Amino acid sequence: MAKKLRAGILGYGRMGRAFVVAMQESALWDVAAVYDICGQARQLARQQVPNAAIYDAPDAIFGDPSIDAVGLFTLADARPQQIRQALANRKHVLAEKPVAADVPTEWQLVREIEASDRLVAVNLFNRNAWYHKDLQRFIEEGEIGDLAVIRVCHMTPGHMPLEGHDPEGPPFHDCGMHYVDVARWYAKSEYQSWHAQGIRAWGYKDPWWVQAHGTFANGVVFDITQGFIYGHLAKEQPHNCYVDAIGTKGVARMRHDFAEATVELYGVHNTLRKSAAFNDKKLDVMVDVFARSILAGKNLGFPQARDSVIASEVSWAMLNDAISHVPPVRGTPEEMLEILEHRRNMVNGFGLPVKTQELAESELIVR
Repeated sequence: MAKKLRAGILGYGRMGRAFVVAMQESALWDVAAVYDICGQARQLARQQVPNAAIYDAPDAIFGDPSIDAVGLFTLADARPQQIRQALANRKHVLAEKPVAADVPTEWQLVREIEASDRLVAVNLFNRNAWYHKDLQRFIEEGEIGDLAVIRVCHMTPGHMPLEGHDPEGPPFHDCGMHYVDVARWYAKSEYQSWHAQGIRAWGYKDPWWVQAHGTFANGVVFDITQGFIYGHLAKEQPHNCYVDAIGTKGVARMRHDFAEATVELYGVHNTLRKSAAFNDKKLDVMVDVFARSILAGKNLGFPQARDSVIASEVSWAMLNDAISHVPPVRGTPEEMLEILEHRRNMVNGFGLPVKTQELAESELIVR
């Protein structure tokens, strides 16, 4: 068996831990080192990755010539310096999105990344999803005619104001950029025009729900809805997540509830329905394609920094457009405090069951 690729992990919060699990389950990776600024996170890493070196500063990871790639799972404002340090030390990079906290810095990083011979993947996890691949294959076969409308919706009782993520921005950027990327990926074109409207739930300063619609340069039209104001205090917490690809002859669509995804394909020759596991962030797929790309010396299908930055730039622009239209206010600060208290007493931030007490305890470490 070929020697495993050695990975250094920067940031052992929720996403860092999830990526480590995916790498531990892969035959292609060895998690060699972990860095986190938080002592509690480092202690958890010692328990969960006992063969890894654990550091309270990242320089040793960048300086270790045996480490092939680094995983950057810190916040956006820390990533530019870490990406540059990785490239300077000839490390491949697997990063969370966005790659920086502001768009000019993101574009500068793209130029530096594309001038390098290192591979840099960004976790636009939807591009690894089986259901999107099924839909796109059906569209490419001509079953729905010409793609005319792409509709994307992602509404959940997700993270609240004051729960962190400030460098990543409000939800329509932090989370919504994934769905801005999805619509562009399906359309195979660049955004041309849009109009956005938001709402300032609970009187908070940023809109926590935004809907944008508009056109792509090739004539495909879109609407994207993203919000974390979907049933926070409901007895049973709901989700409304879907993609509708509407063609001139048929429809390809997907729905999911974070446990199961269902694809429904209505074509001119075939009608198909398929349900399978949602597979959360698809990190197993991500670490596999990234490893195989490093071994092959070329990108075998991982999402790239340029795609991430385009999604970041456009989602910021749509969010700012919604803000310019003076989002109305609904709800009260008291309701927001009630939701925050409710979420503090939940097992994790999404209201979903966890499988072990160990995971429940690890969720106390917030990134």
